[in-house]
Amino acid sequence: MNNISFRMLRFALILLITALSIGVVAAFIFFDIGTFNQYLPFYKLRPMHVSASVFWIFTAAQGGLYVYSNEYFKPEKNNPFLLNISSAIWMATTILILLSFVLGNFGGREYWEFPPIFAIPLLLSWLLLAIHFFKMLFKKGGKFPVFIWMWSTGLIFFLLTYTEANLWLFPWFRENIIRDITVQWKANGAIVGSWNQIIYGTAFYLMTKISGDEDVAFKWQSFFFYFLGLTNLIFNWGHHTYNLPAANWIRNVSYIISMTEWVFLINIMQSFKSKLSESKKFANIIPYRFLLASEIWVFLNLILAILMSIPAINIYTHGTHITVAHAMGTTIGINTMILFASIFYIFSNKDQSLIQKNKSNINLAIWISNISLLIFWVALIIAGIIKGYYTVSQNVAFETTMQHVRPFLWIFAISGVFIAATLTYLSVILLKTKTR
Repeated sequence: MNNISFRMLRFALILLITALSIGVVAAFIFFDIGTFNQYLPFYKLRPMHVSASVFWIFTAAQGGLYVYSNEYFKPEKNNPFLLNISSAIWMATTILILLSFVLGNFGGREYWEFPPIFAIPLLLSWLLLAIHFFKMLFKKGGKFPVFIWMWSTGLIFFLLTYTEANLWLFPWFRENIIRDITVQWKANGAIVGSWNQIIYGTAFYLMTKISGDEDVAFKWQSFFFYFLGLTNLIFNWGHHTYNLPAANWIRNVSYIISMTEWVFLINIMQSFKSKLSESKKFANIIPYRFLLASEIWVFLNLILAILMSIPAINIYTHGTHITVAHAMGTTIGINTMILFASIFYIFSNKDQSLIQKNKSNINLAIWISNISLLIFWVALIIAGIIKGYYTVSQNVAFETTMQHVRPFLWIFAISGVFIAATLTYLSVILLKTKTR
Protein backbone atom coordinates (compact mmCIF):
# COMPACT_ATOMS: atom_id res chain seq x y z
CA MET A 1 0.00 0.00 0.00
CA ASN A 2 2.73 2.47 0.98
CA ASN A 3 4.63 1.90 -2.27
CA ILE A 4 1.51 2.66 -4.32
CA SER A 5 0.73 5.77 -2.26
CA PHE A 6 4.24 7.21 -2.41
CA ARG A 7 4.46 6.48 -6.13
CA MET A 8 1.23 8.41 -6.73
CA LEU A 9 2.26 11.30 -4.48
CA ARG A 10 5.70 11.65 -6.11
CA PHE A 11 4.06 11.58 -9.52
CA ALA A 12 1.63 14.27 -8.33
CA LEU A 13 4.53 16.50 -7.20
CA ILE A 14 6.19 16.12 -10.60
CA LEU A 15 2.90 17.15 -12.22
CA LEU A 16 2.78 20.23 -9.96
CA ILE A 17 6.32 21.26 -10.91
CA THR A 18 5.38 20.73 -14.57
CA ALA A 19 2.23 22.85 -14.22
CA LEU A 20 4.12 25.66 -12.45
CA SER A 21 6.96 25.71 -14.99
CA ILE A 22 4.63 25.75 -17.98
CA GLY A 23 2.43 28.38 -16.29
CA VAL A 24 5.35 30.79 -15.79
CA VAL A 25 6.56 30.37 -19.39
CA ALA A 26 3.01 30.75 -20.78
CA ALA A 27 2.36 33.88 -18.70
CA PHE A 28 5.33 35.74 -20.20
CA ILE A 29 4.80 34.40 -23.72
CA PHE A 30 1.24 35.78 -23.53
CA PHE A 31 2.70 39.31 -23.67
CA ASP A 32 4.34 38.62 -27.04
CA ILE A 33 2.75 35.57 -28.60
CA GLY A 34 3.85 36.51 -32.10
CA THR A 35 7.58 36.27 -31.34
CA PHE A 36 7.58 32.99 -29.42
CA ASN A 37 4.62 31.17 -30.89
CA GLN A 38 6.73 29.32 -33.45
CA TYR A 39 8.93 27.85 -30.69
CA LEU A 40 6.54 27.42 -27.77
CA PRO A 41 2.98 27.69 -29.10
CA PHE A 42 0.64 29.22 -26.54
CA TYR A 43 -2.21 27.02 -27.78
CA LYS A 44 -0.20 23.98 -26.59
CA LEU A 45 1.13 25.48 -23.36
CA ARG A 46 -2.25 26.57 -21.99
CA PRO A 47 -3.96 23.13 -22.09
CA MET A 48 -0.76 21.48 -20.84
CA HIS A 49 -0.70 23.87 -17.87
CA VAL A 50 -4.40 23.38 -17.11
CA SER A 51 -4.25 19.59 -17.45
CA ALA A 52 -1.09 19.23 -15.35
CA SER A 53 -2.74 21.40 -12.66
CA VAL A 54 -5.98 19.41 -12.66
CA PHE A 55 -4.15 16.08 -12.59
CA TRP A 56 -1.85 17.30 -9.79
CA ILE A 57 -4.96 17.86 -7.66
CA PHE A 58 -6.67 14.58 -8.52
CA THR A 59 -3.48 12.50 -8.27
CA ALA A 60 -2.39 13.98 -4.92
CA ALA A 61 -5.93 13.58 -3.56
CA GLN A 62 -5.96 9.91 -4.60
CA GLY A 63 -2.52 9.26 -3.09
CA GLY A 64 -3.67 10.69 0.23
CA LEU A 65 -6.92 8.73 0.08
CA TYR A 66 -4.94 5.48 -0.33
CA VAL A 67 -3.09 6.16 2.93
CA TYR A 68 -5.93 7.56 5.05
CA SER A 69 -8.58 5.01 4.05
CA ASN A 70 -6.10 2.23 4.83
CA GLU A 71 -5.36 3.83 8.22
CA TYR A 72 -9.03 4.23 9.03
CA PHE A 73 -10.43 0.91 7.80
CA LYS A 74 -7.36 -1.12 8.91
CA PRO A 75 -8.19 -4.08 6.64
CA GLU A 76 -6.80 -7.33 8.04
CA LYS A 77 -5.81 -8.64 4.65
CA ASN A 78 -5.34 -5.65 2.44
CA ASN A 79 -5.23 -6.54 -1.23
CA PRO A 80 -3.84 -3.58 -3.19
CA PHE A 81 -4.43 -5.30 -6.55
CA LEU A 82 -7.21 -2.89 -7.59
CA LEU A 83 -5.17 0.12 -6.47
CA ASN A 84 -2.11 -1.08 -8.41
CA ILE A 85 -4.18 -1.35 -11.58
CA SER A 86 -6.01 1.91 -10.91
CA SER A 87 -2.85 3.95 -10.22
CA ALA A 88 -0.99 2.46 -13.21
CA ILE A 89 -3.87 3.31 -15.58
CA TRP A 90 -4.21 6.83 -14.11
CA MET A 91 -0.50 7.70 -14.37
CA ALA A 92 -0.05 6.20 -17.83
CA THR A 93 -3.12 8.04 -19.14
CA THR A 94 -1.94 11.34 -17.63
CA ILE A 95 1.44 11.01 -19.36
CA LEU A 96 -0.22 10.16 -22.69
CA ILE A 97 -2.53 13.17 -22.34
CA LEU A 98 0.39 15.57 -21.85
CA LEU A 99 2.24 13.97 -24.78
CA SER A 100 -0.83 14.39 -26.97
CA PHE A 101 -0.63 18.17 -26.39
CA VAL A 102 3.06 18.21 -27.28
CA LEU A 103 2.18 16.46 -30.53
CA GLY A 104 -0.68 18.89 -31.19
CA ASN A 105 -3.33 16.19 -30.83
CA PHE A 106 -6.42 17.84 -29.32
CA GLY A 107 -10.10 16.98 -29.56
CA GLY A 108 -11.79 17.58 -26.20
CA ARG A 109 -13.62 20.48 -24.60
CA GLU A 110 -12.92 23.19 -22.04
CA TYR A 111 -10.51 21.99 -19.29
CA TRP A 112 -10.49 18.53 -20.92
CA GLU A 113 -8.96 19.44 -24.29
CA PHE A 114 -7.25 16.11 -24.88
CA PRO A 115 -8.70 13.47 -27.25
CA PRO A 116 -11.92 12.13 -25.65
CA ILE A 117 -10.74 8.51 -25.99
CA PHE A 118 -8.67 9.13 -22.83
CA ALA A 119 -11.88 9.56 -20.85
CA ILE A 120 -12.35 5.78 -20.92
CA PRO A 121 -9.18 4.83 -18.98
CA LEU A 122 -9.63 7.78 -16.60
CA LEU A 123 -13.15 6.63 -15.70
CA LEU A 124 -11.99 3.01 -15.44
CA SER A 125 -9.15 3.97 -13.10
CA TRP A 126 -11.49 6.00 -10.89
CA LEU A 127 -14.09 3.21 -10.88
CA LEU A 128 -11.49 0.70 -9.62
CA LEU A 129 -10.50 3.13 -6.85
CA ALA A 130 -14.16 3.56 -5.88
CA ILE A 131 -14.73 -0.23 -5.82
CA HIS A 132 -11.68 -0.70 -3.56
CA PHE A 133 -12.87 2.07 -1.20
CA PHE A 134 -16.48 0.91 -0.93
CA LYS A 135 -15.46 -2.72 -0.41
CA MET A 136 -13.56 -1.63 2.72
CA LEU A 137 -16.41 0.67 3.78
CA PHE A 138 -19.15 -1.98 3.55
CA LYS A 139 -16.95 -4.56 5.24
CA LYS A 140 -16.34 -2.28 8.23
CA GLY A 141 -19.93 -1.04 8.60
CA GLY A 142 -21.16 0.96 11.57
CA LYS A 143 -21.30 4.71 12.09
CA PHE A 144 -18.90 6.71 9.93
CA PRO A 145 -17.25 10.09 10.57
CA VAL A 146 -17.93 13.01 8.27
CA PHE A 147 -14.69 12.64 6.30
CA ILE A 148 -15.74 9.14 5.15
CA TRP A 149 -19.00 10.63 3.87
CA MET A 150 -17.05 13.36 2.06
CA TRP A 151 -14.65 10.90 0.42
CA SER A 152 -17.57 8.67 -0.62
CA THR A 153 -19.41 11.66 -2.12
CA GLY A 154 -16.33 12.82 -4.03
CA LEU A 155 -15.70 9.36 -5.49
CA ILE A 156 -19.29 8.94 -6.69
CA PHE A 157 -19.78 12.45 -8.01
CA PHE A 158 -16.57 12.48 -10.05
CA LEU A 159 -17.84 9.45 -11.96
CA LEU A 160 -21.17 11.20 -12.57
CA THR A 161 -19.88 14.67 -13.42
CA TYR A 162 -16.96 13.58 -15.59
CA THR A 163 -19.31 11.33 -17.54
CA GLU A 164 -21.59 14.35 -17.93
CA ALA A 165 -18.66 16.45 -19.18
CA ASN A 166 -18.32 14.00 -22.08
CA LEU A 167 -21.97 14.03 -23.14
CA TRP A 168 -21.03 16.40 -25.97
CA LEU A 169 -19.84 13.29 -27.83
CA PHE A 170 -23.52 12.48 -28.45
CA PRO A 171 -25.09 14.44 -31.36
CA TRP A 172 -28.20 15.39 -29.34
CA PHE A 173 -26.01 17.48 -27.03
CA ARG A 174 -23.34 18.57 -29.53
CA GLU A 175 -25.68 19.82 -32.24
CA ASN A 176 -27.46 22.34 -30.00
CA ILE A 177 -24.96 25.00 -28.93
CA ILE A 178 -26.98 26.25 -25.94
CA ARG A 179 -27.53 22.73 -24.63
CA ASP A 180 -23.88 21.86 -25.27
CA ILE A 181 -22.43 24.90 -23.43
CA THR A 182 -24.93 24.58 -20.57
CA VAL A 183 -23.99 20.95 -19.90
CA GLN A 184 -20.25 21.72 -20.19
CA TRP A 185 -20.35 24.65 -17.77
CA LYS A 186 -22.59 22.74 -15.36
CA ALA A 187 -20.39 19.63 -15.43
CA ASN A 188 -17.13 21.55 -14.97
CA GLY A 189 -18.55 23.45 -12.01
CA ALA A 190 -19.76 20.21 -10.38
CA ILE A 191 -16.45 18.39 -11.02
CA VAL A 192 -14.73 21.00 -8.86
CA GLY A 193 -17.31 20.20 -6.18
CA SER A 194 -16.44 16.49 -6.41
CA TRP A 195 -12.72 17.01 -5.87
CA ASN A 196 -13.46 19.53 -3.11
CA GLN A 197 -15.33 16.81 -1.22
CA ILE A 198 -12.26 14.56 -1.31
CA ILE A 199 -9.82 17.36 -0.45
CA TYR A 200 -11.92 18.89 2.32
CA GLY A 201 -12.46 15.39 3.71
CA THR A 202 -8.66 15.06 3.77
CA ALA A 203 -8.37 18.38 5.65
CA PHE A 204 -10.95 17.16 8.18
CA TYR A 205 -9.08 13.88 8.67
CA LEU A 206 -5.77 15.69 9.17
CA MET A 207 -7.26 18.06 11.75
CA THR A 208 -8.61 15.13 13.78
CA LYS A 209 -5.14 13.55 13.71
CA ILE A 210 -3.26 16.76 14.57
CA SER A 211 -5.66 17.83 17.34
CA GLY A 212 -6.30 14.33 18.65
CA ASP A 213 -10.02 15.15 18.86
CA GLU A 214 -11.80 12.56 16.74
CA ASP A 215 -15.24 13.36 18.19
CA VAL A 216 -15.48 16.52 16.07
CA ALA A 217 -15.89 14.31 12.98
CA PHE A 218 -19.16 12.95 14.43
CA LYS A 219 -20.75 16.22 15.61
CA TRP A 220 -24.01 17.37 14.04
CA GLN A 221 -22.40 20.70 13.02
CA SER A 222 -19.86 18.82 10.88
CA PHE A 223 -22.63 16.91 9.12
CA PHE A 224 -24.70 20.07 8.70
CA PHE A 225 -21.87 21.72 6.76
CA TYR A 226 -21.25 18.49 4.83
CA PHE A 227 -24.87 18.40 3.62
CA LEU A 228 -24.80 22.12 2.87
CA GLY A 229 -21.66 21.55 0.77
CA LEU A 230 -23.32 18.60 -0.95
CA THR A 231 -26.36 20.78 -1.78
CA ASN A 232 -24.02 23.34 -3.32
CA LEU A 233 -22.27 20.62 -5.32
CA ILE A 234 -25.58 19.45 -6.80
CA PHE A 235 -27.30 22.82 -7.39
CA ASN A 236 -24.72 25.60 -7.21
CA TRP A 237 -23.64 25.13 -10.85
CA GLY A 238 -26.47 27.43 -11.98
CA HIS A 239 -24.45 30.59 -11.39
CA HIS A 240 -22.01 29.37 -14.07
CA THR A 241 -24.81 29.61 -16.64
CA TYR A 242 -26.43 32.97 -15.82
CA ASN A 243 -25.42 34.28 -19.25
CA LEU A 244 -27.17 31.44 -21.09
CA PRO A 245 -30.90 31.21 -21.87
CA ALA A 246 -32.51 29.23 -19.05
CA ALA A 247 -35.76 28.99 -17.12
CA ASN A 248 -36.03 31.61 -14.38
CA TRP A 249 -36.61 28.97 -11.69
CA ILE A 250 -33.17 27.47 -12.46
CA ARG A 251 -31.52 30.87 -12.01
CA ASN A 252 -33.51 31.54 -8.82
CA VAL A 253 -32.72 28.16 -7.24
CA SER A 254 -29.00 28.41 -8.07
CA TYR A 255 -28.91 31.96 -6.71
CA ILE A 256 -30.56 30.94 -3.44
CA ILE A 257 -28.21 27.95 -3.07
CA SER A 258 -25.20 30.18 -3.84
CA MET A 259 -26.27 32.56 -1.09
CA THR A 260 -26.19 29.73 1.46
CA GLU A 261 -22.41 30.10 1.23
CA TRP A 262 -22.87 33.03 3.62
CA VAL A 263 -23.39 30.36 6.29
CA PHE A 264 -19.88 29.01 5.58
CA LEU A 265 -18.51 32.56 5.73
CA ILE A 266 -20.20 33.36 9.05
CA ASN A 267 -18.99 30.07 10.53
CA ILE A 268 -15.38 30.83 9.54
CA MET A 269 -15.62 34.29 11.09
CA GLN A 270 -17.15 32.91 14.31
CA SER A 271 -14.45 30.23 14.65
CA PHE A 272 -11.65 32.75 14.07
CA LYS A 273 -10.99 33.14 17.82
CA SER A 274 -10.64 29.38 18.35
CA LYS A 275 -8.31 29.23 15.34
CA LEU A 276 -6.03 31.77 17.03
CA SER A 277 -5.67 29.55 20.10
CA GLU A 278 -5.20 26.49 17.87
CA SER A 279 -2.45 28.25 15.91
CA LYS A 280 -0.47 28.80 19.13
CA LYS A 281 -0.87 25.15 20.10
CA PHE A 282 0.02 23.63 16.71
CA ALA A 283 2.30 26.39 15.34
CA ASN A 284 5.29 24.07 15.00
CA ILE A 285 3.43 21.43 13.01
CA ILE A 286 4.07 22.08 9.31
CA PRO A 287 0.89 20.38 8.00
CA TYR A 288 -1.15 22.61 10.31
CA ARG A 289 0.46 25.73 8.81
CA PHE A 290 -0.72 24.65 5.38
CA LEU A 291 -4.22 23.93 6.70
CA LEU A 292 -4.39 27.34 8.37
CA ALA A 293 -3.29 29.01 5.11
CA SER A 294 -5.99 27.09 3.23
CA GLU A 295 -8.66 28.30 5.65
CA ILE A 296 -7.64 31.93 5.08
CA TRP A 297 -7.98 31.29 1.34
CA VAL A 298 -11.37 29.65 1.83
CA PHE A 299 -12.45 32.87 3.55
CA LEU A 300 -11.09 35.17 0.80
CA ASN A 301 -12.28 33.03 -2.09
CA LEU A 302 -15.71 32.54 -0.54
CA ILE A 303 -16.25 36.30 -0.47
CA LEU A 304 -15.29 36.46 -4.15
CA ALA A 305 -17.49 33.46 -5.03
CA ILE A 306 -20.54 34.96 -3.29
CA LEU A 307 -20.09 38.26 -5.13
CA MET A 308 -19.66 36.44 -8.46
CA SER A 309 -22.90 34.55 -7.79
CA ILE A 310 -24.94 37.78 -7.76
CA PRO A 311 -26.36 38.15 -11.32
CA ALA A 312 -25.87 41.94 -11.49
CA ILE A 313 -22.16 41.46 -10.71
CA ASN A 314 -21.76 38.23 -12.70
CA ILE A 315 -22.55 40.14 -15.91
CA TYR A 316 -19.29 42.07 -15.42
CA THR A 317 -17.12 39.25 -14.01
CA HIS A 318 -18.04 36.30 -16.24
CA GLY A 319 -15.17 35.42 -18.55
CA THR A 320 -12.85 38.08 -17.14
CA HIS A 321 -9.68 37.73 -15.07
CA ILE A 322 -11.87 37.63 -11.96
CA THR A 323 -12.95 34.14 -12.99
CA VAL A 324 -9.26 33.23 -13.26
CA ALA A 325 -8.61 34.77 -9.82
CA HIS A 326 -11.38 32.62 -8.35
CA ALA A 327 -9.95 29.50 -10.03
CA MET A 328 -6.38 30.27 -8.90
CA GLY A 329 -7.46 31.12 -5.37
CA THR A 330 -9.20 27.74 -5.21
CA THR A 331 -6.59 25.55 -6.90
CA ILE A 332 -3.50 27.11 -5.28
CA GLY A 333 -4.74 28.80 -2.11
CA ILE A 334 -7.16 26.10 -0.97
CA ASN A 335 -6.54 22.80 -2.77
CA THR A 336 -2.75 22.98 -3.10
CA MET A 337 -2.28 24.13 0.51
CA ILE A 338 -4.43 21.24 1.81
CA LEU A 339 -2.64 18.76 -0.45
CA PHE A 340 0.76 19.99 0.76
CA ALA A 341 -0.48 19.54 4.33
CA SER A 342 -1.48 15.99 3.41
CA ILE A 343 1.80 15.07 1.69
CA PHE A 344 3.98 16.63 4.41
CA TYR A 345 1.97 14.70 7.01
CA ILE A 346 2.42 11.39 5.15
CA PHE A 347 6.09 11.90 4.28
CA SER A 348 7.09 13.21 7.71
CA ASN A 349 5.65 10.07 9.29
CA LYS A 350 8.10 8.14 7.12
CA ASP A 351 11.17 10.40 7.42
CA GLN A 352 11.35 13.40 9.74
CA SER A 353 15.04 14.18 9.21
CA LEU A 354 14.94 16.09 5.92
CA ILE A 355 11.82 18.04 6.85
CA GLN A 356 13.16 18.98 10.32
CA LYS A 357 16.48 20.01 8.76
CA ASN A 358 14.70 22.43 6.39
CA LYS A 359 11.93 23.53 8.78
CA SER A 360 12.80 27.26 8.81
CA ASN A 361 13.10 27.33 5.01
CA ILE A 362 9.78 25.49 4.66
CA ASN A 363 8.05 28.03 6.91
CA LEU A 364 9.60 30.89 4.90
CA ALA A 365 8.42 29.28 1.65
CA ILE A 366 4.88 29.03 3.04
CA TRP A 367 4.89 32.74 3.85
CA ILE A 368 6.37 33.83 0.51
CA SER A 369 4.03 31.61 -1.52
CA ASN A 370 0.92 32.93 0.23
CA ILE A 371 1.95 36.60 0.10
CA SER A 372 2.83 36.20 -3.58
CA LEU A 373 -0.49 34.46 -4.20
CA LEU A 374 -2.35 37.34 -2.53
CA ILE A 375 -0.62 39.86 -4.87
CA PHE A 376 -1.28 37.52 -7.82
CA TRP A 377 -4.97 37.19 -6.83
CA VAL A 378 -5.57 40.91 -6.27
CA ALA A 379 -3.85 41.80 -9.59
CA LEU A 380 -6.20 39.43 -11.44
CA ILE A 381 -9.26 40.87 -9.69
CA ILE A 382 -8.27 44.44 -10.61
CA ALA A 383 -7.57 43.34 -14.19
CA GLY A 384 -11.00 41.69 -14.29
CA ILE A 385 -12.77 44.77 -12.93
CA ILE A 386 -11.10 46.94 -15.57
CA LYS A 387 -11.92 44.48 -18.36
CA GLY A 388 -15.53 44.09 -17.23
CA TYR A 389 -16.02 47.85 -16.96
CA TYR A 390 -14.61 48.70 -20.41
CA THR A 391 -16.20 45.70 -22.15
CA VAL A 392 -19.72 45.83 -20.68
CA SER A 393 -20.25 49.46 -19.67
CA GLN A 394 -18.09 51.30 -22.20
CA ASN A 395 -18.17 48.81 -25.10
CA VAL A 396 -14.51 49.62 -25.80
CA ALA A 397 -12.48 47.63 -28.35
CA PHE A 398 -10.65 44.61 -26.97
CA GLU A 399 -7.20 45.96 -27.85
CA THR A 400 -7.86 49.25 -26.03
CA THR A 401 -9.23 47.39 -23.00
CA MET A 402 -6.14 45.20 -22.81
CA GLN A 403 -3.87 48.24 -22.79
CA HIS A 404 -5.48 49.24 -19.49
CA VAL A 405 -5.29 45.67 -18.17
CA ARG A 406 -1.68 44.94 -19.18
CA PRO A 407 0.15 46.57 -16.17
CA PHE A 408 -1.78 44.34 -13.76
CA LEU A 409 -1.04 41.27 -15.86
CA TRP A 410 2.67 42.06 -15.45
CA ILE A 411 2.19 42.08 -11.66
CA PHE A 412 0.31 38.80 -11.99
CA ALA A 413 3.14 37.23 -14.04
CA ILE A 414 5.97 38.41 -11.74
CA SER A 415 4.18 37.28 -8.56
CA GLY A 416 3.52 33.97 -10.34
CA VAL A 417 7.29 33.42 -10.57
CA PHE A 418 7.57 33.64 -6.77
CA ILE A 419 4.64 31.24 -6.32
CA ALA A 420 6.21 28.77 -8.75
CA ALA A 421 9.66 29.04 -7.12
CA THR A 422 8.44 28.46 -3.57
CA LEU A 423 6.03 25.63 -4.41
CA THR A 424 8.72 23.96 -6.53
CA TYR A 425 11.14 24.24 -3.60
CA LEU A 426 8.60 22.57 -1.29
CA SER A 427 8.00 19.84 -3.89
CA VAL A 428 11.72 19.14 -4.23
CA ILE A 429 12.09 18.74 -0.45
CA LEU A 430 9.28 16.20 -0.50
CA LEU A 431 10.74 14.38 -3.50
CA LYS A 432 14.07 14.08 -1.66
CA THR A 433 12.42 12.61 1.44
CA LYS A 434 13.25 8.94 2.01
CA THR A 435 10.14 6.78 1.97
CA ARG A 436 11.72 3.33 2.05
